[in-house]
Amino acid sequence: MDALSGRQASVYSSTTWRSYAKINLYLEVLKKRRDNYHNIETIFQTVSLYDELTFMDDTLVSMTCSGENLEAGTSNLVYRAAMMLKEYTGYPRGARIQLVKKIPVSAGLAGGSGNAAATLIALNKLWDLRLSVPQLFPLARKLGADVTYCLYGGTVAATLRGDFLSPLPAASGLWFVLVHPPIAVPAAQVYGHPQLGHSKETQFAGRTPGFRKAIRAFAVGDMEGAVFNRMEAPVFSTYKNLAVIKQQILDSGCEAAAMSGSGPTMFGVCRSQQQALRVAENLKQRGVTYRTHIAALTPVGVERIA
Repeated sequence: MDALSGRQASVYSSTTWRSYAKINLYLEVLKKRRDNYHNIETIFQTVSLYDELTFMDDTLVSMTCSGENLEAGTSNLVYRAAMMLKEYTGYPRGARIQLVKKIPVSAGLAGGSGNAAATLIALNKLWDLRLSVPQLFPLARKLGADVTYCLYGGTVAATLRGDFLSPLPAASGLWFVLVHPPIAVPAAQVYGHPQLGHSKETQFAGRTPGFRKAIRAFAVGDMEGAVFNRMEAPVFSTYKNLAVIKQQILDSGCEAAAMSGSGPTMFGVCRSQQQALRVAENLKQRGVTYRTHIAALTPVGVERIA
């Protein structure tokens, strides 16, 4: 028993977790809210590209990062999540956190949001806080709109800021080819772009005919009818090479392709691993030399592996 907190000490001194990348199969941007965020409609999907985080009991909170050029200081979402949970619960000790990045940074894949979600869940276990996942929602929302989704992962229809979640049946057998051009696309710039436009049907997230149509298409396996990203127009107007990559993905054998989030990652939808491998090889033959991943569906956003 911890003398200061009265909590039972955790049985784990070290634990390792994976946080999975997400893509937006569908993304519509609606009108700006009073809090300066935009309402959106999206179909989130976690895929098998992941980061690994190891958490070790310690007196203070500290972290290191390897694998990508990423700041590991107090501005990192992992550190912020750990400190927020510690302050929220009054837990007296800390953790030494090692982050191994495999998800490209600032790529529209919610890598940082997934890391934050993994930190909340892992430290809840390590510190034996016994909070339910819904009890972590207020912290997740403060850390970022995608963090709430990343606590769960899987196939989810999301509305409002992207944090009102409705699970969808997964489309079995889908694989994805992810192409990561080394371009920085500031999300705030995209949301303020004059070419963004908005759905003119309604400002209320979750009620537009386009979103309902996309969900119906997804349910029957019509990926061409389901895959869409409103942010492509403004992003492609500035980064024209991304539009070329999308067309190359389609020409290489995918039935649907889109940008994930505000980019720059582009993805193509395949029906099997073999098809995804063929598409990746076709892209190489077409001269696409950017970093590429083959990824499957995953049913969770965060997973303990040790």
